[in-house]
Amino acid sequence: MQKIDSYDFSGKRAIVRVDFNVPLNENFQITDDTRIRAAIPTLKKVLEKGGSLIIMSHLGRPKGPTAKYSLKHIISAIEEKLGVTVKFAPDCMGTEAAELSKNLKPGEVLLLENLRFYAEEEGKPRDLAEDVTEEVKKAAKAEMKEKQKEFTKVLASYADCYINDAFGTAHRAHASTALIAKYFPNDKMFGYVMEGEITAIDKVLKSPEKPVTAIIGGAKVSSKIAIIEKLFDVADNMIICGGMAFTFAKAKGGKIGKSLCEDDQLELALSILDKAKSKGVKIYFEGDVVVADAFSNDANKQVCDIMSIPDGWLGMDAGPETLKLWESILNNSKTILWNGPAGVFEMPSFATGTLKIAELLAQVTAKGAFTLVGGGDSVAAVTQMGYAKKVSYVSTGGGAMLEYLEGIELPGIKAIREA
Repeated sequence: MQKIDSYDFSGKRAIVRVDFNVPLNENFQITDDTRIRAAIPTLKKVLEKGGSLIIMSHLGRPKGPTAKYSLKHIISAIEEKLGVTVKFAPDCMGTEAAELSKNLKPGEVLLLENLRFYAEEEGKPRDLAEDVTEEVKKAAKAEMKEKQKEFTKVLASYADCYINDAFGTAHRAHASTALIAKYFPNDKMFGYVMEGEITAIDKVLKSPEKPVTAIIGGAKVSSKIAIIEKLFDVADNMIICGGMAFTFAKAKGGKIGKSLCEDDQLELALSILDKAKSKGVKIYFEGDVVVADAFSNDANKQVCDIMSIPDGWLGMDAGPETLKLWESILNNSKTILWNGPAGVFEMPSFATGTLKIAELLAQVTAKGAFTLVGGGDSVAAVTQMGYAKKVSYVSTGGGAMLEYLEGIELPGIKAIREA
């Protein structure tokens, strides 16, 4: 495994897997360019060191070539941020892509068309009828495996070295994120996004400064159980917020009205509380909450205790006294991980708790705490508040971050690290 800072790119073509799966509006304009901006330091490093660039990415979930998901829509954004002209191969396979990559000169940049226009990228057969036999499915998978090998081999033939800088897809064993690395046994490395993500998460999981507080929010306990249990090994405090808090409240005998609740996870919630106690982790889910008489931004609202929500009302956000408690906990923490909103963040009337966490994290970061933020709504909150650069690290990973936090070895990381 090479290091991007010490690798000699002079005269070499680097094929870089980035995550440019950015949101586009109906006019194909980028509405959030965070992922493109994040990859620019890696791309510039190759060019500054005398190399040329072949950029590859996916966009959306196409079932084949379609204008809607063409990467041609983002060429101008890449050119603007990179400061160079970007050539475009209208197909990631075929003679044109091969010729364009072969003739690249130092300092030049080529963008390949959407990898997922080919089923071979993900390695899953498409358009199989639901009623096909297991034998047919097995044959289709075997055929796809061979096709994927050839697809990967062609991609690898374009370049002299490989950089994976797509943390957002590192948990997928796709052709461009894991399989291609085998063709570059002595010339593969992480880009700065990947390095930054791994370093930030490892700082929480492996070498955190105490006390450690984890803020885990969102709708469902069931989707976060593995993370919660993994964090018990390092956390001193755990704040459970958002919809999942009501499952804990009901499990402890609380009356939660019409609040979101996983009734089939009540025993699990109790076992989590027992495990926290046995591990010496202080777990917080109780306190006051903002409740509403309808799931609407314009609903009537009031503040009450999470354990005694009136019939017909549902919890929508953290209450003022709860936020004061959280502030006290966070002010006394040295390492903080935040994943998941504190309420119905998409409704302005119930975004106070989530935005307050973002504000508090910015404040404690300024005082020297290490703060890691990950997950769509959490990232949106720090970005919306203008705090993205005022916390220690904002993960671009989503599902990849969650799996890494759970202790799963991600295919995209393993492929670079193994000999």
